[in-house]
Amino acid sequence: MDSPCCSAANVSSAQPAQAFPGAREARLAIRRGDWVRHTSGLAPRNAQANLAILPERLAADFLRFCQRNPKPCPLLAVSEPGDPFLPTLGEDVDIRSDVPLYRVWRNGKLVEEVTDISAFWRDDLVSFLLGCSFSFEHALIDSGIELRHVKLGRNVAMYRTSIETVPAGPFHGPMVVSMRPMTAADAIRAVQITARVPRVHGAPVHLGDPSLIGIADVMKPDFGESVEILPGELPVFWACGVTPQSVVMAATPEFCITHAPGYMLITDLLNTDLALA
Repeated sequence: MDSPCCSAANVSSAQPAQAFPGAREARLAIRRGDWVRHTSGLAPRNAQANLAILPERLAADFLRFCQRNPKPCPLLAVSEPGDPFLPTLGEDVDIRSDVPLYRVWRNGKLVEEVTDISAFWRDDLVSFLLGCSFSFEHALIDSGIELRHVKLGRNVAMYRTSIETVPAGPFHGPMVVSMRPMTAADAIRAVQITARVPRVHGAPVHLGDPSLIGIADVMKPDFGESVEILPGELPVFWACGVTPQSVVMAATPEFCITHAPGYMLITDLLNTDLALA
């Protein structure tokens, strides 16, 4: 499991689990600093988004990387250089303050975690917002599929894999996946449900034996929190929007900002807006 490097991440675990009914209410709580923990289950009908912010000189390469790797990096929005606002995702979205916890990277190294990036903002920064698997969880729960991490109030388990992404410019590295344990019958239904939402990772990339995708110990995730896999269940793995952080570690850009894994931007888009007709 990844280790938070600042007190903000530790504060989060002390906060009570609760769900905000609406996206704007959730964003305002995050902006005020009242919610500094993972966002699984918040504003459950609204789409959530992963974040990668890069200097403009790297933006074209990263855009091509996303286009070549739509499973882990499904694009929802791209900002103009230096513009922190994303009106297509929400009228009042400010990317500098509306994510509960950010990660600041320099030369591929995580150097700081903060709850606001205004002090790091530059006129050449471009924000990339990517679909998130939290956005299909509501549909799975509505269909009667239990999601153990949601039931327990935990962040989803995420792992680096041996599945290589398709390179673009300097960007390359292994895919990250999220895992949810399910019975075989629930896994079949989950495949059918999530295949309809390619903009939030779509159908799973793997079911069953974790070692086949390079995961040595499924009880020790690289990001997030582990959950028990009960007898009669199998692990089901979806491509994950934390993949850009794995790529940043490999590509070592001089500067980058991402969300902390599981700490997402909550948009005004409805999950149903992202489903295929």
